[in-house]
Amino acid sequence: MRYKTALVTGASKGIGAAIAAALVEAGLTVHAVARDAPALAGLADRLGPRFVPQPGDVRALDPLMARLSGEEIDVLVNNAGGLATVKPLWQQTAEETADVVALNLTAPLQLIQAVLPGMVARRRGHIFNLTSTAASGVFAGTATYAAAKAALSHAGRVLRYDLAGTGVRLTEIAPGRVETDFYLKAFEGDRDGLRERMYTHQRPLRPEDVAAVLMAAISLPDHADVAELVLAPTEQAAGGHVYPNAPAV
Repeated sequence: MRYKTALVTGASKGIGAAIAAALVEAGLTVHAVARDAPALAGLADRLGPRFVPQPGDVRALDPLMARLSGEEIDVLVNNAGGLATVKPLWQQTAEETADVVALNLTAPLQLIQAVLPGMVARRRGHIFNLTSTAASGVFAGTATYAAAKAALSHAGRVLRYDLAGTGVRLTEIAPGRVETDFYLKAFEGDRDGLRERMYTHQRPLRPEDVAAVLMAAISLPDHADVAELVLAPTEQAAGGHVYPNAPAV
C-alpha cells in the first residue's frame, strides 16, 4: 500500500475505532481524533505505537492541525458525527441545529481543506466521507442531520470532479443501521432501551463491517475509486411512506 499515514475522526469507539484498528493492522500510522482521551489511551495500549491519540474536538481545527504540522496525511476518514435528539425540526433549538451542522458538515469540509493541498502536491491520497442512508432516505425526526449528510454527500461529488487527474481518491460510505452508541444521547443514556428498539429485532451492521468495506476500497489499484457505496443491513430498507389520518376539520 502506498499510503503510510491516516487521520481518523471519531476514533475512540464504534465505527471510527474499528476503522482505525483495520488501518493499523494494514501497516499505517493512524492519528486518532476524539474527545474521549481515556478511550483513545485504552485503544493505544491495545493497538500499539502506530495508533497515535489526538484528543480534541474536530470543530476546533486549529489546535489539531498545529499538532499535525509536518505530517503527510495520506488518508482522511471523516467519521465523527452525531445528533443529540431525534425529533421534528420545529422542536429543535437553534443551538441543536447549529451543532449538528457544525459536526456533520462544517468540520469534515474544513478537514478536507486542511489536508488536500498536501495530497494534491504529492499526487497521493484518499478521502473517506462517512455519511448515512439518512442522506437519501427518509427517517423521521432527523431533518438537520439528514440535510448535513446530504450536503456532505453532494460536496463529495463536486470534489471528485475537481480532483480528477490529481491522483487523489474520494469515497463516500453511507451506512445503514450500525450497532453503536450513536443514538445513546438521543435515548437519554438508556442503553437497554436503545438496544431493544434499534438492535434486537433486526440484525444491524457491526462497526467491523464498515471497516471491511473501507479497507476493500482503499486496497484497490490507484486507478480505481469506489466513488459512492451504500452499506445496509440485509433486513433494513431506508425510507418509506407514511399516510397519517387527516385531522378533523
